[in-house]
Amino acid sequence: MQLVTQMAFKNNPKDYEHLKENSYFIKDFNRGTLDFKKFQETMKIMYKERVTDKINNVVENIDLLNSVLNILK
Repeated sequence: MQLVTQMAFKNNPKDYEHLKENSYFIKDFNRGTLDFKKFQETMKIMYKERVTDKINNVVENIDLLNSVLNILK
């Protein structure tokens, strides 16, 4: 693994935790077939941390709250 990639993981503890949970990515980093930005994008998709996922979560929570309030009426 390149030194730049190692430093990027040390600066981002959340990405380091994702790497520990999905350790099969280490071989791709060691071979040089995966870069850090692509890893971050993959993890955001996998753990639903994209902006669109967060917006969908908020909309679902609002719908749930709306349905609960309709039941209480």
